[in-house]
Amino acid sequence: MTTAARRTVTLTVNGAARSAPAEDRTLLSDFLRHTLRLTGTHVGCEEGVCGACTVLLDGEPVRSCLLLAVQAQGRTVETVEGLADDGRLNALQRTLKETHGLQCGFCTPGVLMSLTAAEREGLDEEETAGQVLAGHRCRCTGYAGIRAAVAARHRAPGGPRQAPRGGGAEAAG
Repeated sequence: MTTAARRTVTLTVNGAARSAPAEDRTLLSDFLRHTLRLTGTHVGCEEGVCGACTVLLDGEPVRSCLLLAVQAQGRTVETVEGLADDGRLNALQRTLKETHGLQCGFCTPGVLMSLTAAEREGLDEEETAGQVLAGHRCRCTGYAGIRAAVAARHRAPGGPRQAPRGGGAEAAG
């Protein structure tokens, strides 16, 4: 019987450099959950359909159950654990809680990561809701609460700015 090749995977997770050995076949979701003990990234379908395992890879939402940990070598990964401000819920997390945009909570980490990416991209309210809901499956049918959270974030002082697509500070000039 042969053993799978192993190597050290080094990446930046939630702003901190992290290194750990992993088999070449280890999925990023498993590396985060089992090796780094960041269990906020959930694994639902293991086929990239449900969106529960969504993390940000170099700022882009990806399904961590479809990527190998070695594919993230040298890159930046953001997980739901990195969203909190000094242990307190950030504005997006608070809004999701206040609008009952979560029920059992299983899809919540992936939804939060996709909402974070959409806010950073400057998508408007309808694009944000459409994009996020199209890529996530909520078994509790909490879509109305998620839509309410998106609407509340777009109305809130200090909420997402209506920057041009792909905007940000550079686009504003």
